[in-house]
Amino acid sequence: MTNHLVLEVGTALVIIALAAVLAGKLKFSIIPFLIILGMLVGPHIPVFGIIDLSFVNSYEIIEFLGRIGVLFLLFYLGLEFSVKKLERSGKNIVVGGSIYIAINFSLGLLYGVVNGFPLEETLIIAGIITFSSSAIVAKVLVDLKRTGNKETELILGIIMFEDIVLAVYLSIVSGMILGGSSSWFDTLISIGISLGYILLFFVIARKATPILNKLLNITSNEIFILVIFAALFFIAGFSETIHVAEAIGALLIGLVFSETEHSERIEHLVVPFRDFFGAIFFFSFGLSIDPSTLGDAVWLVLGAVIITIFGNFTAGLIAGRRAKLSYKASSNIGLTIVSRGEFSIILANLAVMGSLMEVIKPFAALYVLILAILGPMLTKESKRIYLLLDKIFKWSAKEEKKKLLVKQMKQQEQNHSG
Repeated sequence: MTNHLVLEVGTALVIIALAAVLAGKLKFSIIPFLIILGMLVGPHIPVFGIIDLSFVNSYEIIEFLGRIGVLFLLFYLGLEFSVKKLERSGKNIVVGGSIYIAINFSLGLLYGVVNGFPLEETLIIAGIITFSSSAIVAKVLVDLKRTGNKETELILGIIMFEDIVLAVYLSIVSGMILGGSSSWFDTLISIGISLGYILLFFVIARKATPILNKLLNITSNEIFILVIFAALFFIAGFSETIHVAEAIGALLIGLVFSETEHSERIEHLVVPFRDFFGAIFFFSFGLSIDPSTLGDAVWLVLGAVIITIFGNFTAGLIAGRRAKLSYKASSNIGLTIVSRGEFSIILANLAVMGSLMEVIKPFAALYVLILAILGPMLTKESKRIYLLLDKIFKWSAKEEKKKLLVKQMKQQEQNHSG
């Protein structure tokens, strides 16, 4: 059977390609298609001649290629983000991002506690519920041609803020779960090492840019990409040895490269690898899920989906209004960033690596699947949802009344000055 190893991997890639074509035809996110198709095949599927859809022999290879996909996804996000962008983003993004994280994380913690989960499982569930999918949100904004909307800058800012918090959060949680800490003191040491490691990369990103610019001044694309990938995989691997998730190592080295004058060149070269290996990641995650186990997580997932939609809408509304956006624009924020994807799955994989409760993986799979479908739908129908809620809360009437009062005050000031 091992003679057919390449054929098995090739079959997996055919399935992934079919999912991509189908998603493209339907103009929908590829993530749910990849997870579903991954779940539909696997060990529970019989072998058809030389075509083995169980992927038993090739599973470890597919899983490893998926791990590479995670590295490229977070490396790319690191390239998209920069310390300078954060400094220029302004108060609204920091305030909006803080409101979004605080509301959703509090709901996630409460949900874990109410359902009787231990501390580590509760932290994983809270993280899964808190962090939205940058990939899905960005794709939806482009597909619906909303990049020019007033609220889009705040949406992208909140996503960027999430990425930073995620880096710290993943480091803390991975330190607790993977650090093998036997006491709170050991746990604090692991957390301290993780945070110090992150801070080191922020310092490098700000202070070592001139040196990196010279070192990366390589004419040959072949040599250039070898150097970049060598740095990516070495840093990711080294990060894991000090109990910082390898994905965070990829994010941090991406952050460092984002500050260099070669960032656009790196981004251009990385995109095809991100898309290819990223697709394998979502498929391999689906492949690791036994559909028969999803029934155990259904009610847990439905509750999580409800509080996620509520938390996102509330947070978006508050953040938008604090930024002086209209009720309509503010409601768009919460309805756009509701999708969950790669980060939720990364946290679920962390739970698996730490041998936490088995229900976490099917919970994450079903949760991501539902919100990866519902998220784009809610964004697309945001206008109708706003109009429906406006009939209840009379938001437009309040705004008209406020505009009228402002107009009257200005007129009175003009009359008084006259």
